[in-house]
Amino acid sequence: CKSPRLLRHAALDDLSIAHVDCDAFYATIEKRDNPDLKDKPVAVGGSTRGVVAAACYVARTYGIRSAMPMFEAKRRCPHLVVVKPDMAKYVAVGRDIRQMMLDLTPQVEPLSIDEAFLDLTGTERLHGMSPAKVLARFAREVERDLGITISVGLSANKFLAKIASDLDKPRGFSVIGREEAVPFLARQPVGLIWGVGKAMQARLAGEGIRTIADLQKADRTDLARRFGATGLRLHALAHGRDERRVDPDGARKSVSAETTFNDDLSRLDDLEDRLAPLCERVARQARTAGVAGRVVTLKLRATDFRIVTRRRTLPVATQTAHTLFKVGRELLAREATGQPWRLIGVGIADLVDAAEAGADFFAEDERRALASERSVDALRDRFGPGAVTSGRLLRARGTYREE
Repeated sequence: CKSPRLLRHAALDDLSIAHVDCDAFYATIEKRDNPDLKDKPVAVGGSTRGVVAAACYVARTYGIRSAMPMFEAKRRCPHLVVVKPDMAKYVAVGRDIRQMMLDLTPQVEPLSIDEAFLDLTGTERLHGMSPAKVLARFAREVERDLGITISVGLSANKFLAKIASDLDKPRGFSVIGREEAVPFLARQPVGLIWGVGKAMQARLAGEGIRTIADLQKADRTDLARRFGATGLRLHALAHGRDERRVDPDGARKSVSAETTFNDDLSRLDDLEDRLAPLCERVARQARTAGVAGRVVTLKLRATDFRIVTRRRTLPVATQTAHTLFKVGRELLAREATGQPWRLIGVGIADLVDAAEAGADFFAEDERRALASERSVDALRDRFGPGAVTSGRLLRARGTYREE
């Protein structure tokens, strides 16, 4: 309706921890760049055999959600407009938003390309206004300058701020104060708590705990006896307590890429052809981000959508496609026994600063591969992504589709 929304809260000027989340990020960018899509249901993702990476709010009225198989999304909404992902464009917008956040405070903890925690404690003198007003201005500037909308949750800690940001999407600005936290949480199911998935919900239900109110009433010592450290964490969060600080250095947990095949694949050579370009993509992202990973992860999805994940811890952290592919193909060889697969992915986790990894005395092979791949990066930056490629990539090119 375009009318202004007035926000009042007794603790508004005392709260400084925020969670900022872009609204249907990929889909919103596509609608921004193509006005013809403005009022249409839009999903970003693969074709019929792919999955939904993002769905606009119009599409969500049909029950379409992220990670849903695209064939199911099209069944629910036959006139759904499917747009192929343009990750380079999304990353560029994400970087612009991140820089705007850093202009507000250095205490920014990114959770993904389109969301982050911010701690604006002590910034009142810098900005001449409370954190709440700074964030309201920030939301307006993001929409004006970048053409996308965000939702803001403001509270006393990360747990409550994250919950608040989901309360009034899209273009939301919600506040949960300390005083109202316990009665507000009491009305919610235990699944609202981050990390309490279906398995944990079932365990808690077996103990008669289905709502956060049940957790609040439970004895802390008894929860610790039954659930260990998790029980203590649940008890604290149920009472709105969260001691985690906004950590700019502890945000990114992994770097990964995956692709869904047009046709199921079972031969090892064919699967390796799809694995190779993903290894290059992950390695390039890691080098750009200045991180290296000590754990290599291989992901496969079967035709019945069952997911198989295999991991290997490395003696030396890596950020090279050479090592990623070497380890990834060894993990793959154990699974490529004739069963058809519809998706493959690869990633690195247990990330460390790349400078630390490069200083490892036993990383000579990795350093040689890294020098070679950085030279390739420079050539591609100068002459384009197709300037240098491998024989395996040439063989695979045109026969796979990235998601």
